[in-house]
Amino acid sequence: MTKMIAGIVAGLIAWTIVATIGNLMFRVAWPGYAEAEISMMFTLAMMVARLLLGALSSLCAGFVVAWITKRNGTGAKVLGIVVTAMFFPVHYVLWDKFPIWYHVIFLASLFPFTLLGARLSQRANRTMQTIRD
Repeated sequence: MTKMIAGIVAGLIAWTIVATIGNLMFRVAWPGYAEAEISMMFTLAMMVARLLLGALSSLCAGFVVAWITKRNGTGAKVLGIVVTAMFFPVHYVLWDKFPIWYHVIFLASLFPFTLLGARLSQRANRTMQTIRD
């Protein structure tokens, strides 16, 4: 149980770190992104990039929770539920700032991409085991 809680917390931290670094990279490398972020008036390309960053963050979070919990599928499922639940109130507040398709895609992608990240961790672990053998 302790390992699962540690994995979930580490997954949340990983999600936050990946999303923050990606967002900082957008601000530095993408002309107009920082200004758009203040007013939440993103272009279509910016919204798609943000969705992809959310997917990447979820993949990494799932990978981390599976790595720490030794591929315990329950940990990845709980993490996916927690991340999704955390973003529902955020998107409720931002509802009028983004088109509905953005909210639907973002919220609907959190759980499956977290599980996919966990599966990728399992696959990477099997590959490493094969290499060692």
